Amino acid sequence: MTEMLTIPRILIAGDRSSAGKTTISIGIMSVLRDMGYNVQPYKVGLDFIDPSYHTEVTGRYSRNLDGYLMSKDAVCEVFSHATKGADIAVIEGVRGLFEGLEATSDIGSTAQIAKILQCPVILAINARSITRSTAALVSGYKSFDPEVNIVGVILNNIGSKRHAEKAKIAIETYTDTPVIGVIPRNDSMKISMRHLGLIPALEGRRRVADFDVNLGRIKEIIKEGIDIDRFISIANSAPPLEKPQENIFKLQQRQGIIKIGVALDEAFNFYYRDNLELLELAGAELVYFSPVNDTTLPDVDALYIGGGYPELFTNELEDNTSMREAIKQVSADGLPIYAECGGLMYLTQEITTNVAGSGNYHMAEMKGGTFRMVGALPGKTLMGHKRVVSYNIGSFIEDNIIGKAGASFIGHEFHHSEIVDIPEDTHFAIKLERGVGIKGDLDGIIVKNTMAAYAHLHAASYTGFAKSFVDFSAL
Repeated sequence: MTEMLTIPRILIAGDRSSAGKTTISIGIMSVLRDMGYNVQPYKVGLDFIDPSYHTEVTGRYSRNLDGYLMSKDAVCEVFSHATKGADIAVIEGVRGLFEGLEATSDIGSTAQIAKILQCPVILAINARSITRSTAALVSGYKSFDPEVNIVGVILNNIGSKRHAEKAKIAIETYTDTPVIGVIPRNDSMKISMRHLGLIPALEGRRRVADFDVNLGRIKEIIKEGIDIDRFISIANSAPPLEKPQENIFKLQQRQGIIKIGVALDEAFNFYYRDNLELLELAGAELVYFSPVNDTTLPDVDALYIGGGYPELFTNELEDNTSMREAIKQVSADGLPIYAECGGLMYLTQEITTNVAGSGNYHMAEMKGGTFRMVGALPGKTLMGHKRVVSYNIGSFIEDNIIGKAGASFIGHEFHHSEIVDIPEDTHFAIKLERGVGIKGDLDGIIVKNTMAAYAHLHAASYTGFAKSFVDFSAL
């Protein structure tokens, strides 16, 4: 007999990128947690920063769901696996509800995830300066794809009581869709931005003096503006899902056979929780360290240096000479090191910031200059004006620490930098069919057992990642 998954679930989508999905989502999650619910959060797409806030306010690791990068079965397994011990699942969408990879399909969109997981959808609308037109928006969104079950609306950026009344009456009259929340225009609902999105929660907690106060204000505004009982009732209306078999999240071998040092601090915190968990299931014990704050490396068999904002911590990273030299030495000694994006930048010779004509970095306090980095890799990092946000498709052209030649993957890039002054004889592990990479269609610089790429890989999509890295590190 097929086992069914009956967890209440709901998806918060936006009519556009500026609809306020993240603040609304984390506010609702906070209120639910205060009510005693174990809330399992999710984020549609491959963003690292929004999930960091989900995790902060729920106490449970947020998971990413992406219908282009992951198969339908993988989406269902990631969702199901994470629900263990949870009372309710809250999914935050990405961009507008129907934005995805293509103009004529829902691949990679919030709508695709809503259909795969049979989630009732709450549409958050940025209602600034519109009233009756909100009804046209809701009507259009509901008729565009009737398979997406839009069952409620939250109005955001409301300027007055009259504004709210007109929009609410219009929506409920013309679309028969309830407005379950009204959020006033309020600066307290904003989280500081910078060139790759929001400030990560881990950095916010360490560097923003009123971080908890800000999150508390968001929670109170949501508690006052949204009918939480109705929200819960809608989540409870989600139909049972067929529970998938666990093919990805399986214990592959005895845990703790090797130790992997994971860089985690203000500068490096872009990790998918699934990547870390799957490394553990493949036999790794994860040992966290800080390239910013620690002076020595832990005693480990390999290093994993993820993405983040090293360009904003160049002084601290340069000043931590003992850490830079330690990483350079273990790389030269052949210790397996895998680095993504920010980690790649850190392993190059230097980072140059605030280049003339490099554009607006939004609220990022980036000190200009050139700063020494680890120097384990050839090339230098230049913070440029080109913003790369894209899926990439690639394959390995050389055996390396995370896979064999011929293996392929779908990943993504998310950066504001480029690597320059790369020697002609530099070895690359990856050839891209789609994406920007480090040099032309090449990505993944290899020096001995160090590999660093702009590509971010998700271990529930490229399932060879965890076992390959652990097996190589155990040699």
